[in-house]
Amino acid sequence: MYIKNLLTISLLAICLPSSFSQTKDKKNQGLPLEPGRTFEISTNEASWMSIDLSPDGKQLVFDFLGDLYTMASTGGEAKQLTSGMQFDGQPRYSPDGKRIVYTSDKNGGEGIWIKDLGTGEETELTKGKTDRYQSPEWSPDGKYIVASKAGFRSGTLKLWLYHVDGGSGVKLMEEPESLKMTGAAFNSDNRYIWFAERTGDWQYNAIFPQYQISKYDREKGTREQITFRQGSAIRPTLSPDNQWLVFGTRFDGETGLVIKNLASGNEKWLAYPVQHDDQESRATRDVLPGMTFTPDSKNIIATYGGKIWNIPVNGGLATEIPFSIASKIELGPLVEFDYPIEDSEEFIVKQIRDAVPSPDRSKIAFIALDQLY
Repeated sequence: MYIKNLLTISLLAICLPSSFSQTKDKKNQGLPLEPGRTFEISTNEASWMSIDLSPDGKQLVFDFLGDLYTMASTGGEAKQLTSGMQFDGQPRYSPDGKRIVYTSDKNGGEGIWIKDLGTGEETELTKGKTDRYQSPEWSPDGKYIVASKAGFRSGTLKLWLYHVDGGSGVKLMEEPESLKMTGAAFNSDNRYIWFAERTGDWQYNAIFPQYQISKYDREKGTREQITFRQGSAIRPTLSPDNQWLVFGTRFDGETGLVIKNLASGNEKWLAYPVQHDDQESRATRDVLPGMTFTPDSKNIIATYGGKIWNIPVNGGLATEIPFSIASKIELGPLVEFDYPIEDSEEFIVKQIRDAVPSPDRSKIAFIALDQLY
């Protein structure tokens, strides 16, 4: 079963009419909807999974249909890490491997959360319920989280920096106001933050390029554009040794991964085609799913074609990391209404359209049941 209905299921979970009632499950408190039904799923394929590798290279974490899962880096059966009506996604391991940062709407609005893998304790890093967030990432020293933030219905995503111990956060760049910034990634020296940028949130009949990759200098407060791809450049991913930059781009209607040698500037295809990107829309789950390098910088792990792949940076063949998921997914109550219709020869028409009086006001012409009367 190839999972293609991630957004459909997530919308069911957050957009159905609310039934504000008390819940005994603390992790669901704050959400306007209690689970009304569940379905069981067993699969070894999935789409649009953001994935990350633990610093010791032993464990993977990824999102699937609004929950987080962990698994051995060699593959196998995935263990469910979060569950419930909330939509959890885009997980990233802390530099010490003891915590995971991710996005979630478990308080009734989207925010950034941190989960302690030892104690299971979950802490909300951001405040409020009226903003949207994307692609949180740890600073190499583990003290800060960088993420993209904007108003829920308006405004372009900007990079914000949050201290893991709390606070309101700091917006890294105010201007230009129309600049959208997403998919942030740190250099290992803590100084530079790489990200994908574009003008405006999205546009109809998009003309390429839409995005390019830039880096922000935290010491100077300046940004520098790094790529100039006609097919755009999205989701920058840096190797731990700062030698490689991997990003997505569009070519001939397909999305692929390009690897760039940061010392020489040389670029080449790493994988093509892969997961189709989301450049033409608002890209509410980022423009591509998150991917990750191995600690030795020799491979990158990405998801596409329903599978998880280990790709050598030297150009060798990608190998599949097999996975399986057996889980129960909670959904809101079924939205279904009965509209009884009388079975008599005569009945009252409930909808009259385009009524027009005659010039002498003695008659009216109108449409009912797709007929003219």
